[in-house]
Amino acid sequence: MSVPRDAATVLQARGLTKQYGQVVALDQADFDVRAGEILAVIGDNGAGKSSLIKALSGAMRPDAGEIRLDGTPVVFASPSDARRAGIETVYQDLALAPAMSIAENLFLGRELRRGGALGSVFRWLDRPRMQREAADALQALGVNVRSITQTVETLSGGQRQGIAVARSAAFARHVVILDEPTAALGVRESGMVLDLIQRVRDRGLSVVLISHNMPHVFQLADRIHIQRLGRRAALVDTKDISMAEAVAIMTGGTA
Repeated sequence: MSVPRDAATVLQARGLTKQYGQVVALDQADFDVRAGEILAVIGDNGAGKSSLIKALSGAMRPDAGEIRLDGTPVVFASPSDARRAGIETVYQDLALAPAMSIAENLFLGRELRRGGALGSVFRWLDRPRMQREAADALQALGVNVRSITQTVETLSGGQRQGIAVARSAAFARHVVILDEPTAALGVRESGMVLDLIQRVRDRGLSVVLISHNMPHVFQLADRIHIQRLGRRAALVDTKDISMAEAVAIMTGGTA
């Protein structure tokens, strides 16, 4: 699905700055992701990718700069603030509980409670409803599992990544941020996750993909944000640049 060049910008940042002592992690960094696009974020180690994503997801408060969501300035004091605003992030550790079921993991921290006094007073969980809604969420994204009640520790790496992505897609309203989603996966499972990312975008969500895998970047992304020395070095359409040119900008080999 091609994203129009004039599509509205959903999440935007201008002049983000973050310094840790003498180390400048972000240096007047800018960022833009449009509605319904897959935006890849690439950069060498130390380029400031992690700091940028932490600022956008509420995990870190920048020293200066502004973040706008749908054109409105926002301040995220915590990841919970970003989630409430409709921005979900899947980090490399996935934040899954291996001994808990798939359904329990999808609603981890957002558990549904029974109606009436059983839920409000005794805090009983509505497990049947969570299982139904979890099954619907996975089916909508084409994530195949044997049973919604099986524990996450019984799943393959690709299936675990699928659960984490499905959880984010189920609750996101604007943006899903994925940090190296195929880093520890083989070819087959990587392909499954790439298909899943496209299905998330096809539901109308914007996807920010942080990746070192250049073939995956050029296969999936509509545009590429190239981060270097704490700031955005370039923002380019994938079809307008070659892989070699993107790497050259990323490493400082060209202006």
